[in-house]
Amino acid sequence: MAAKTLLVLRHAKSSWKDPELVDHDRPLNKRGKREAPRMGRLLVQRKLRPELIVSSTAKRARRTADEVAGYCAYNGAVQLDRKLYLASPLAIIEVLRRVGGNAGRVLLVSHNPGLEELVTRLTGRAERLQTAALVQISLPIQNWKDLRLSTEGRLINLWRPRELEDNNGA
Repeated sequence: MAAKTLLVLRHAKSSWKDPELVDHDRPLNKRGKREAPRMGRLLVQRKLRPELIVSSTAKRARRTADEVAGYCAYNGAVQLDRKLYLASPLAIIEVLRRVGGNAGRVLLVSHNPGLEELVTRLTGRAERLQTAALVQISLPIQNWKDLRLSTEGRLINLWRPRELEDNNGA
């Protein structure tokens, strides 16, 4: 059976400078603006360029997705889905089932706690996902429409920006 690859990326670090902004509209801070390109370069280095990028509509997630797309030479448009904003694992699965199409490798940019819960459900491994953390999951499905919360995926890799900074991994 052909496997699909799900790349789960928590948005990069956001700014809390402007207390007037609603959560959905918070931008990236300086660290976030450094981390997002780093994760895009990592995707190129690891030969994991996504065939589809889908992101939450929150400003910090959109900007993260756009930066990653630019640095990994992604060819398509980033698909935005409001349902990914602070989504539950089930809501995330529903979005992937709807938009995944024929893509072999999908990058999902969204938020905690939903992303951590999704990784745990799909892989059986509870991992802490700091901002801009990237998880590579292999899924034993032929079609995104076959994805379920009960799908038993395999966590292949987990990259955290601070670990990359320490060892120049990206």
